[in-house]
Amino acid sequence: MDGLSFCTPHPKVCSAFLSLPIQTHGSANLWRHVLGFPAYNFSAHCPSIHLKQNREVTHLIGRYLRLPGSPLAVFWHSLSRKFTTMSGEKVTIKSENPKGDLPCIVFDELLAESDKGLVVIQEWWGMNKQIKEEAHDIGKMGNFVTIVPDLYRGKIATDHEEAGHLMSNLDWPGAVKDIRATILHLKSMGCKKVGVTGFCMGGALSLAAGALLQDVVDAIAPFYGIPDEKLCDVSTIKCPVQCHFGALDDLVGFSSPKDVEKLEEKFKAGNVDYEMNIYDEAAHAFTNSSGPNYHKDSCHLALQRLCTFMNKSLVE
Repeated sequence: MDGLSFCTPHPKVCSAFLSLPIQTHGSANLWRHVLGFPAYNFSAHCPSIHLKQNREVTHLIGRYLRLPGSPLAVFWHSLSRKFTTMSGEKVTIKSENPKGDLPCIVFDELLAESDKGLVVIQEWWGMNKQIKEEAHDIGKMGNFVTIVPDLYRGKIATDHEEAGHLMSNLDWPGAVKDIRATILHLKSMGCKKVGVTGFCMGGALSLAAGALLQDVVDAIAPFYGIPDEKLCDVSTIKCPVQCHFGALDDLVGFSSPKDVEKLEEKFKAGNVDYEMNIYDEAAHAFTNSSGPNYHKDSCHLALQRLCTFMNKSLVE
């Protein structure tokens, strides 16, 4: 059955589908398919409107695909669950990192109803399935458009030795430039404000982003990671900060309770607007559901706090 035989699209919706580029917006491509667009020519009736340049049209599409009880809404829901559960959209963006272009995964299915973006930075393992799932889940939980930059550019560790090797060889200033690129990419997509969160290595880089990217970052939420003083001075952070650490974390020099105390001292010295959350029953990497330290209750509480904080901080 032709996708148009059970509904009559609004003209603005039709023109928006016409303008969606084939190689961008994975969820948008699905919308075109749902409407049976290739078999029907709307161009004679509707002016071309580019999705990225017209947020009114974007919201209209979102409402149209969610009309209660409509066959299109039911069909869209089933297809979106099938195709966008974990796929995301692979993009390559320009970065000032000497390593060159940066591969990323973008979860943009909420672009029609949210103008808040969130950069989610990997642990030391790389851009593996776990961090992509976490970014996707956070996006759905908090109603964000999320992006995961592949800081290792295709390399993924499978054991601690390899992960340590990749992290020790990371160009940290270059990684900060990669984060800048992802923030700017989300803003070019229509996100008015963008926050940064990350885990382990990504937590340290979140703090570095807050200190070094003050012109583009709007809020940060680091999880169990603190950057080296040679990389940045966290006392200079100007945006809101929400921290998450485990009381049982034994990584001295990076995320242990003593390191957290020193971090708080620096925040207070710089009059940083921060919130510190310590989870009594949690160790390092307590939000990683694939790791031995995963603590379900602490993880759920921390992610709920993250989403509440970002939704409050990313309001224009």
